[in-house]
Amino acid sequence: MLNISHLNATQSDTYQHLDTPFLCVNKQTFLKNLDHLRTRTEALGASLRPHFKTVRAAEALQYLLTDKSSPITVSTVKEAEALMDAGYTDVIYAVGISAAKLPRIKKLLNRGQNIRVLADTPEQAEQVNRFCEENHCSVPVLLEVDCDGHRGGVRPKDPKLIEIAQALHSGAADFKGVLAHAGESYHCLTTETLREAAANEVRAVLEAVTRLQAANIPCEIVSTGSTPTAHHYENLQGVTEVRAGVYGFFDLVMTGIGICDLNQIAATVVATVIGHNHEKGWVFVDAGWMALSGDRGTAKQPHDCGYGLVSDEAGQLLEGMQVSTVNQEHGIITMTNGRTLEPENFPVGSRLNILPNHACATAAMHSQYHVFDTQAETHEVWNRIQGW
Repeated sequence: MLNISHLNATQSDTYQHLDTPFLCVNKQTFLKNLDHLRTRTEALGASLRPHFKTVRAAEALQYLLTDKSSPITVSTVKEAEALMDAGYTDVIYAVGISAAKLPRIKKLLNRGQNIRVLADTPEQAEQVNRFCEENHCSVPVLLEVDCDGHRGGVRPKDPKLIEIAQALHSGAADFKGVLAHAGESYHCLTTETLREAAANEVRAVLEAVTRLQAANIPCEIVSTGSTPTAHHYENLQGVTEVRAGVYGFFDLVMTGIGICDLNQIAATVVATVIGHNHEKGWVFVDAGWMALSGDRGTAKQPHDCGYGLVSDEAGQLLEGMQVSTVNQEHGIITMTNGRTLEPENFPVGSRLNILPNHACATAAMHSQYHVFDTQAETHEVWNRIQGW
């Protein structure tokens, strides 16, 4: 969380004059989060392939990646196109491919981007092969492995694993390997269960690789990852790369899981107090779901954070306060610990920082981020890449 007392006079003046709500990023916290996971992953012998979906700002790429040939993951073709425009060439589009997007993928390949797409059904394999045949091209494809029943993918023992991979390997497409995402790790609440989720993810993907290699289907890429498992791997032998996205900004969901502390959350929404309801003990701010998102990712965790916890401008958490209700442009802050909120302690015009439940969802509500570096004493504006 940003402590404005650490800003220089110019930065502090900028912060105070920015219209609210705005997304505020503590650059030093962001950089520490990035460095920690990269160091940890590389120490285990794998490369880190950051997921661009959280930050989605070209200005952040110089910090996210070491150079323009470094690996990165995207969740939209629009991100891949923006990366190509900026000169970044090693991309995995980690959402199941649809036939309608293949012409855009081909354009990126023709421009020199090494972009791989994702498939987990025979129909997708057939569509990619047909597109490649008709367009005299070869689209690189990864097969998604279901490691925990969370979402998509093919189970390691499922006969379709070999069927789909063989169709891609022997067809006009270019089969590159396997990818898994341990989405169920987001429901883990202890170090023990997180380590097990991480180990299970690795076991599942390596079992798939063993079966494919036995069928003479090579796997150049063996990709695993989620922010929770990325921080809990103990052995990555056989895995070539790790993906993670929210780890740069972090959020309350990650805090609730035990992946980070509150002081590691790098992105907050700055809001202005615009009114009170003295009878009910409410404070109104100008940040509703259009600024915070409607994500309630902590609702099933032991500590329900509503639509976000609250800190003052000094970065001090205001114990028991949270955004309990959101309308489109209004947030209602209440006390949740049985104590009484005193609205007069939060005068109209004062500012509060809202810690997000889900940084990916909150960042998506903002076209720009205001990035303050307390060490270099700079203020930057990062522009979010919008669209699909």
